[in-house]
Amino acid sequence: MIKITLPDGSIKEFESGTTPMDVAMSISHGLARNVISASFNGEKVETKTPLETDGHLVLYTFNDKEGKEAFWHSSSHIMAQAVEELFPEAKLTIGPAIENGFYYDIDFAGRSITEADIPAIEKKAIEIARGKHEFTMRSVSKADALNKYKEENNPFKVELIQNLTDGEITFCDHDTFTDLCRGGHIPNTGIVKAFKIMSIAGAYWRGDENNPQLTRLYGISFPKQKDLTEYLELLEQAKQRDHRKLGKELQLFTFSQRVGQGLPLWLPKGAALRERLENFLKAAQKKAGYEMVMTPHIGSKELYVTSGHYEKYGADSFQPIHTPAEDEEFLLKPMNCPHHCEIYKSIQWSYRDLPKRFAEFGTVYRYEQSGELHGLTRVRGFTQDDAHIFCTPDQLDKEFMDVIDLVLYVFGSLGFENFTAQVSIRDPKKPEKYIGDLDNWEKAENAILRAAQAKGLDYVVEEGEAAFYGPKLDFMVKDALGRSWQLGTIQVDYNLPERFDLWYKGADNESHRPVMIHRAPFGSMERFIAILLEHTGGNFPLWLMPEQCTVLSLSEKYENYAKKVAETLEINEIRTTVDNRAETMGKKIREAEMAKLPYMLIVGEQEEKDGTISVRKHGGDDLGTMTAQQFADLIQKEVASSIKTFEV
Repeated sequence: MIKITLPDGSIKEFESGTTPMDVAMSISHGLARNVISASFNGEKVETKTPLETDGHLVLYTFNDKEGKEAFWHSSSHIMAQAVEELFPEAKLTIGPAIENGFYYDIDFAGRSITEADIPAIEKKAIEIARGKHEFTMRSVSKADALNKYKEENNPFKVELIQNLTDGEITFCDHDTFTDLCRGGHIPNTGIVKAFKIMSIAGAYWRGDENNPQLTRLYGISFPKQKDLTEYLELLEQAKQRDHRKLGKELQLFTFSQRVGQGLPLWLPKGAALRERLENFLKAAQKKAGYEMVMTPHIGSKELYVTSGHYEKYGADSFQPIHTPAEDEEFLLKPMNCPHHCEIYKSIQWSYRDLPKRFAEFGTVYRYEQSGELHGLTRVRGFTQDDAHIFCTPDQLDKEFMDVIDLVLYVFGSLGFENFTAQVSIRDPKKPEKYIGDLDNWEKAENAILRAAQAKGLDYVVEEGEAAFYGPKLDFMVKDALGRSWQLGTIQVDYNLPERFDLWYKGADNESHRPVMIHRAPFGSMERFIAILLEHTGGNFPLWLMPEQCTVLSLSEKYENYAKKVAETLEINEIRTTVDNRAETMGKKIREAEMAKLPYMLIVGEQEEKDGTISVRKHGGDDLGTMTAQQFADLIQKEVASSIKTFEV
């Protein structure tokens, strides 16, 4: 008998050779119907893999990340079989699962695959899936594996196998198809009910432009046709909410090849929006005892060598700037924290002075590869709402929890109500990825876990996701379309204070190291605004809108009255524009709707006579007539209700 420990901590005894599916059946037939993958002692296994030792078993459904990975990896095999049957000359390479679906890189032997070929591949894939063919893993000797792919004249698989060791090579079979594979499959092809190829792209073998170019087929699949329909509808909504599209339509930002890739230019409306976000956070930070600092856009290379950033990021950053002086090198600033360490170090502090909270909207630069750039979400120059807290070890827990309160305040004021927290810790198996000693890492990780528990956060622990200098708490926010984004991060750092030899004088009159907290509720202004744009569809909270209302005059005769209304609103700090163009009212309203202006104030003969305005809300709601002052009061009340009071 073997003992199987389940995720809830319960332990069940089974005969040796029991499979994960047998365990699922012993729990409930409903669970067994939905289980599509499993892991045993942290390793991926098939649902029919015999379990022969004691261990921890986790069963996955399509609702789990691991379940989706197995589902989509299995679907890539189905697509590969479909391609092989339709195009016998094709040579398969690799086909992994990705965040949404899967892809397979294929050498079509000079044949050009187009959109016209997609329906046939999809039809064949569904036909194969309906066969309910089981996925079966088997070990193969290196010699046999090489012989198979040499006979098939597939140099790509041969190259992969040559880098493997005899005894670790496995094939996966289903139906008439065989592929080199490490495992992690659903029980059979019949579970795949819906299948779609999303796009065709080019890709170099192993990502090297010196290697042959392959055709990459991106696909997605689901256990129900309804799921695919909903996914495609969601994609269409996402297209309409794409921040690049909305940013252009709302005249918030632009890019220029002459300026350079990944370097956004903020237009007046976008700059004003950014300024309001900054002022919003600055006001809360001031209440929380932060002091604003400013640092330059470059720093001596030695600064980043000391901090460790050069060692970790140097090869992927902008190259050093050489000055006329011999051996003098500077770098574009990749991080603000080394500069803040030097600010702290410029003064001798006592324990009575701590904590010190230095905040800065500091612009940093990272050389992202051109293929990875994407609107505002992946850029080469971006501004972080950075702050660094230097405190005593005894102050750490309270300071960390106070930062959590600040992050939650930001989320609440901007409509991000659906989120989870992720405690990102180091991977103990890869110590070379991190700096600092183990004791400091353990203290930092425990501090974050205590704070997350004390604040009652819904959190998960992710091993291997820590920054190279310390663990962190990341907030994973779901937007209006149900997509998850990492927004807001808090990190505990014992290492940089050591590297920069930071200290304070304690009550014992001895020198002690401070603990450093890194925090950025927005993360970066660019990425945050991109996500906020897509979350709101451009309908920002009223307090943040670049223009809160527009006065539309029925004709030029009422231009003076329209301006008088606008002046009244501006006095009340309502951001207002006037549209006196000689256009029809219908056209003015349509354009105001497209510009997502929250309110349209219509004035004509009757309004001028009565001293009123006719108020129309974005989306078509008619709020009737009122005076300009009454409207200003309405706006101010709405703004006040949407921004929560930050309590310290």
